[in-house]
Amino acid sequence: MEMPLVYQVFDPFLIWFYRITGHAGLDLVIGTLVLAVMALLIGELCAFLAVRFTRKRVDRYVEEADRYQTLSMDALKAGNKDAYTAANKLANDAFGHSFFQQLSLSAAFLWPVFFALAWMQCRFLNIEIPISGTKWSLGFIGVFIIIYVAAYFLVKRLPWLRRVMGAIAGSLVRCQMEVKDAKRGL
Repeated sequence: MEMPLVYQVFDPFLIWFYRITGHAGLDLVIGTLVLAVMALLIGELCAFLAVRFTRKRVDRYVEEADRYQTLSMDALKAGNKDAYTAANKLANDAFGHSFFQQLSLSAAFLWPVFFALAWMQCRFLNIEIPISGTKWSLGFIGVFIIIYVAAYFLVKRLPWLRRVMGAIAGSLVRCQMEVKDAKRGL
């Protein structure tokens, strides 16, 4: 399988972690752990930035949904079925916008996982790791998912991570505001 150019650029760096000790099993765990943590950190940063840049829009949809839901309940209590139906429809529309906006933000967290798996496919497609005591084995995807989930819970226990992400995002927001101000001539 021909490795795409973007993976060729990162391949020497990434494969180094799979050759640290010289023991294939241990190197697979170390390399995949490093890859999983990198995917987690990049995903966390992207999700943090996406939420930061879209928070006002999501909050507006949530407020609209709450407002229309309150209006629909008031109309129902007053016995005005037409007003209830109209307000309830608007509340559902606003909730749908909010829900799908928030759902799309999860893509910002997950895209590095697919990038990592695509690179692993180029390197480890035909490798199977036998599971002791069974007739089954795991491919690179199974190994990555297990290690990724473990890394996720490990990284989530690190309180400094949120502060670092906040500092990075704050710097990026300030830079973006400075660029906008410069374009306006302020």
